[in-house]
Amino acid sequence: MNKSKTNWKKIDSASNEEITQKALSDPDNPPLDDEFFANAKPIELPRRKKQITLRIDEDVLFWFKTNSKKYQTHINSVLKAYKKSRV
Repeated sequence: MNKSKTNWKKIDSASNEEITQKALSDPDNPPLDDEFFANAKPIELPRRKKQITLRIDEDVLFWFKTNSKKYQTHINSVLKAYKKSRV
């Protein structure tokens, strides 16, 4: 097991203000200002999946399986696109 290189005593002794100042000066951690939120785009969180039994033509299943290891995900995407087109 690798030993941590973190100086935990230094972190434990730091005040909230010191930690905040350090975080604000980190170029890899810019503050989230109004501009950030004005340009932010919502993401669609994955929905829960429900396991079912589905009968589909053999040639259709063969086509999906030969084109991707994630064939079930792709079948789901096709069905989702069809659903969207019907709304």
